Amino acid sequence: MTLFILKAIISGLLVAVISTVAQKWPGWGGLLASLPLVSVMSILWLYGETRDTEKVAGLAMGAFWFFLPSIPMFLIIPMMLRGGISFGVTMVTAIGTTLALYAIWAQIAPKLGIVQ
Repeated sequence: MTLFILKAIISGLLVAVISTVAQKWPGWGGLLASLPLVSVMSILWLYGETRDTEKVAGLAMGAFWFFLPSIPMFLIIPMMLRGGISFGVTMVTAIGTTLALYAIWAQIAPKLGIVQ
């Protein structure tokens, strides 16, 4: 349980740092947010807890393939906000689209042998 709490604190601090940097420098905040820090931390923790390189490889491949359906979200948000759409509507649309794409991809990926 202690390790879980430590991981939660580190992950929360990461989000707090990124959002704080983005308040002053949105571009640099975007750079930090785009780094695969959560994936790297997850890989390190999984390996540290299991020493199972096959599980680590599976996590890395899953992260790669499931990143693809999230790409449109990063285009939808700026396009809608710059088009005058409210923040709330923009976020609901972007998140809804992403969830729909994840659901579709989750059905397709196993049939293609991409994820198990």
